[in-house]
Amino acid sequence: MVAVQNPLSSLADDVAATTRVINMQTGPVILVGHSWGGVVISQAGNSDKVAALVFVSAFAPDSGQSINDLLKDLPTPAFEADLSRDEAGYLYLSAASVSKYFAPDLPPATQKLIAATQGPWFYGCLGDKVTKAAWHDKPSWWVLSGNDQIIDPRLQKGMAEAIHAKVTEVASSHVSMLAKPAEVAATILAAAQAI
Repeated sequence: MVAVQNPLSSLADDVAATTRVINMQTGPVILVGHSWGGVVISQAGNSDKVAALVFVSAFAPDSGQSINDLLKDLPTPAFEADLSRDEAGYLYLSAASVSKYFAPDLPPATQKLIAATQGPWFYGCLGDKVTKAAWHDKPSWWVLSGNDQIIDPRLQKGMAEAIHAKVTEVASSHVSMLAKPAEVAATILAAAQAI
């Protein structure tokens, strides 16, 4: 198991970082993407080494789509009013937003840690389009967070259906991998066993 350290500066940069890690592996790869990471694995998953995709409380745009395209007809989520943007265009969530919207089902100490260690995300990523969505050719699994206030569960359900993913629904906030780690791990293992 390897965690990719994405720079969060653009889809191209994050796919390049992911591809470097994919290329270092000696066997079949299962890519797991949370949130924006779903966009990254939708593009990076086109590698011949990638055998399956697992989306965890994520976005899964189609070819030629961006997050902005997925969200354009939906109401603005409440957390967006609390986003901060620095002079370079990177977005941050306040500690209050992490507690209220991002991870309300985690202990306060963990919420504070998430707020302090969050990776700043370049706002331009919202408009970056996937050129070829790997989920058309790779089997997919989905962990759907039923209490997610960052990516609406109804949007997640629609995306999961569109990509024909095998869905595990959990009663969790956006950070299902922290709130429901056993269920998320079981989904990843199911993908591994299937391939």
